[in-house]
Amino acid sequence: MSAEVEEMLKRFQNIKNIIGIVVADYDGIPIKTTLENVQSVHLACHMHLLTEKARQVILDLDATNEFVSMRMRTSYFEIMLMPSDNYFIVVLQNPSD
Repeated sequence: MSAEVEEMLKRFQNIKNIIGIVVADYDGIPIKTTLENVQSVHLACHMHLLTEKARQVILDLDATNEFVSMRMRTSYFEIMLMPSDNYFIVVLQNPSD
């Protein structure tokens, strides 16, 4: 998992306007992050809850599908959420461009 996570971190850090990246386990605990600790814990906790809800909604709609990724845009950020088997990745991007 570590090599795969490091590769993803490098790939995302090269994208324009990336504010931060958090890799967290399914308990909502950050494993690797480019943000401050308080922000990472807060974001990982909320994204953990969102991941669980999104998986349940998708399974309720169609049991043959699975939750692969989500992209949300707010007034402040664009948030990309990508779950994996043992962890999920959250990428914050500045949506201004």
